[in-house]
Amino acid sequence: MFRVGGENVSPLEVEQVLLKHPAIELAQVIGVPDPRLGEVPAAYVTLKQGATTISEDLIAFCKASCANFKVPRYLSIVEDFESIGMTGSSKIQKNRLRDFAIRQLGLA
Repeated sequence: MFRVGGENVSPLEVEQVLLKHPAIELAQVIGVPDPRLGEVPAAYVTLKQGATTISEDLIAFCKASCANFKVPRYLSIVEDFESIGMTGSSKIQKNRLRDFAIRQLGLA
């Protein structure tokens, strides 16, 4: 759970919305720092084999199903999560994903 401008956001809720998109295989949402709102959602997704889409389309898809403060401000399509950080049991390490996002987005 993270807070966007005083509102609670469940990463799982946003991930479930993203997973309804026909092109998405996996979705992970984390909160990243924002000077005005405290934190904002950032999403990382992998696509199903043979699927194509762009970040802007996925953000528009979320806008149709989520409150504005839950829509990812940043969305990146990645090949996999292994290089970002996974446990031995193939679970994505959200703390490492958050650190990766902060570096990638230049928010540090």
